[in-house]
Amino acid sequence: MDIVLRATAMFFILFVLLRLLGKRELTQMTPFELVTLVVMGDLIQQGVTHNDFSLTGATLAITTFAFWGVVLSWASYLSPRAERMLEGEPRVIIRHGELLRDNMRRDRMTAAEVETEMRLAGIAHVTEVEWAILETNGKVSFIQRDDDGEPSARRSEPPIS
Repeated sequence: MDIVLRATAMFFILFVLLRLLGKRELTQMTPFELVTLVVMGDLIQQGVTHNDFSLTGATLAITTFAFWGVVLSWASYLSPRAERMLEGEPRVIIRHGELLRDNMRRDRMTAAEVETEMRLAGIAHVTEVEWAILETNGKVSFIQRDDDGEPSARRSEPPIS
């Protein structure tokens, strides 16, 4: 039972930590940040199992993490309020061709990063964008102005071949 309680505590500590990192950080990790997350996994394992290297201890820890993941997933699915709290909300970062610097600051996103995402979506200049939205998964969605002034949706991900 000790392992289940430790795994529960570590799950929520990790959940809060990842939420504090922000949407954008997890999609644009550097190699050092990736290694740091792997090392964190090992440190979490040591804290959860408390030097219990048995198969039972590992199974309990993994099952506890999976259990809480499923519980939070169901909570998000069943309740819009829980979904907003657990997953966050999309944030508008460009409106009518203008960068919304206050919204960008909340997610620690620079103008250069927005421009990079625009180029990935095939957009040359911010004035071509009607709306840009930082989604909860860290991707940026663009609604681009067409030649006739009508909006058309674009994503910052490259097209799938």
